[in-house]
Amino acid sequence: MIDSTQLRELIIKPSLNLMRLYSDDAIELIMFTAAVESQGGTYLKQVKGPALGIYQMEPRTHNDIWQNYLRNRTDILYILSANFMVPRMPDENRLIYDLYYATALCRIFYLRCPTSLPDRNNVDAIWEYYKTYYNTPAGKAKKDKCIQAYQDYVKH
Repeated sequence: MIDSTQLRELIIKPSLNLMRLYSDDAIELIMFTAAVESQGGTYLKQVKGPALGIYQMEPRTHNDIWQNYLRNRTDILYILSANFMVPRMPDENRLIYDLYYATALCRIFYLRCPTSLPDRNNVDAIWEYYKTYYNTPAGKAKKDKCIQAYQDYVKH
């Protein structure tokens, strides 16, 4: 497990700053996602599935972001190229070993969502946003278990 303070300060904040998408609300949503999806970096590949990296993004989601969202967003493509050395869609395995890149893709995933980010101080709202968009209503995540995982993770 990656220390939550170090993940926040050394990975998420700098990555979001490089993306020019920094906000405290975004940080908490991404922290929640990491806590729930990979137990704070314990798992870098889904045990019985295709998801990869600390945010457990599926390869098809990664590819969809590149093929259907980023291709018309030259501002974001420029930032990825200049600040993350990613001039075109990389192999999805980069989600495993490049924490800055994985964080950027997680933030871009949430950027595609039609509603504003939830308030960082409202864990119920963070849960609802995560469940609706990242895990999806058909996903297996359960509210009490996810909120507890997040709270346990950020206390360390």
